[in-house]
Amino acid sequence: PYAGLVSRLRAAWLSGRTRPMEHRVAQLEAPGRFLDEKKQDVLEAAALDMGKPPFEVELSKISIFRSELNHTLNNLGTWMKDEHVEKNWVTQLDSAFIRKDPYGVVLIIAPWNYPIHLLLVPLIRAIAAGNCVVMKPSEISRNVERLVAETLPSHVPPCALSAPARLCCHTSHPPLSQDCFAVVTAGVKETTRLLENKFDHIFFTGSPSVGRIVMAGAAAANHLTPLTLELGGKNPCYVSDTCDVQNTARRVAWGRFFNAGQTCVAPDYVLCSAEMREKLLPALREAITDFYGSNPRESPDFGRMVGDKQFQRVQRLLRSGRVAIGGQTDEDARYIAPTVLVDVQQDDPIVQETSGPILPILTAASVDDAITFINAQERPLALYVSSSCKKVVNRVLERMSSGGFCTNDTPVPPEPGSEARCSAGQSGLGRYHGRSSFETFSHPRSALLRGAGREALNAPRYPPYAPGRLPLLWAAIEPK
Repeated sequence: PYAGLVSRLRAAWLSGRTRPMEHRVAQLEAPGRFLDEKKQDVLEAAALDMGKPPFEVELSKISIFRSELNHTLNNLGTWMKDEHVEKNWVTQLDSAFIRKDPYGVVLIIAPWNYPIHLLLVPLIRAIAAGNCVVMKPSEISRNVERLVAETLPSHVPPCALSAPARLCCHTSHPPLSQDCFAVVTAGVKETTRLLENKFDHIFFTGSPSVGRIVMAGAAAANHLTPLTLELGGKNPCYVSDTCDVQNTARRVAWGRFFNAGQTCVAPDYVLCSAEMREKLLPALREAITDFYGSNPRESPDFGRMVGDKQFQRVQRLLRSGRVAIGGQTDEDARYIAPTVLVDVQQDDPIVQETSGPILPILTAASVDDAITFINAQERPLALYVSSSCKKVVNRVLERMSSGGFCTNDTPVPPEPGSEARCSAGQSGLGRYHGRSSFETFSHPRSALLRGAGREALNAPRYPPYAPGRLPLLWAAIEPK
């Protein structure tokens, strides 16, 4: 069914009806209505999938989405304006500018750890840029997938000047789309078939291993499709001897154990001196107890692993090093306690894999040793430094590369207007959030509007050539 679906959306885009600002604003308001009307359903679906506390859903999904949506609506007119460029003498009498054109039909593939936020935020940027959109929610977060597939399309208005054309994307669901928008529910096999179609841009959020498959897939390889890959790279946290131990422990614990550790920008491991480790461990134990009580399993504020496969993978990582805090598990409940590991070796699996609610601590004698270790790994998605010494912070910032950088906190969600969440190396390709997302889904099209007259000005460039004309042409073309 996917070839017909994509072709129908492409026909809607080619008609030009997605380009006017009025259409984009009308489409942008639809996801907002969806969250307003289905908020309780979203909370319940997230609880069923991951045991996610309502507070975390409000903070990590609904509030951030609302901020991104308002930021888009407030700035869309400015973002859509043509960007005028510097002209040389040849083009002084012409109009030269860069227009942000929509790509066409874009595909958004969302992950399971933040299945609403990481589906709807790229959606609003793609719509803002004037595209038609195919959305593929994660099949792992099954309850959220079902909710999105069955209810989101009914909140999307038909394209301006056109009656809605319902498209059936999956046999197990009723028709799911209007003529500019579609939701596809699919597993691995179906997603592979979906990727065989020609898209004009693919936006994927997920693991590096699946990102490689998407990048090498038929759509990207055969059709030279541009991609944005937001992948789960490692996020080291260097804790210097000059930090505030109590504050550092609370902020690192919150960042690591939020959403039961299933966050792509959560601190994956701590690097610190042996002396700092002995100070940090009791502070982490105190922070975990303050957050989740003496038995986190009974806490309403601590989530669960999303599925059996994810539980088993993370449980195996507990074999690395030695458990200093936590370590309790319950497979039937998909529960893994907030855990801190010590005596972890550099080649242990937990240092290489993205984990759940497990925080390993590795020792580094100095900031230079920490830099050397981190630089020997794949480039991080996010890099954290806890230190009150500017010299230490600047040394790490200057000598290391990462998608994002933050001091004395973890993880920090980007502000709507920021250019944060850039990816690099193993952590992906492209930029995300703020105006960058609008530009991610836009093709910068250079345009030169030249008059039909003034032919005498073009005469020096025409044959028969005369060497004496070259200085004049150079002067006209080269910038001063």
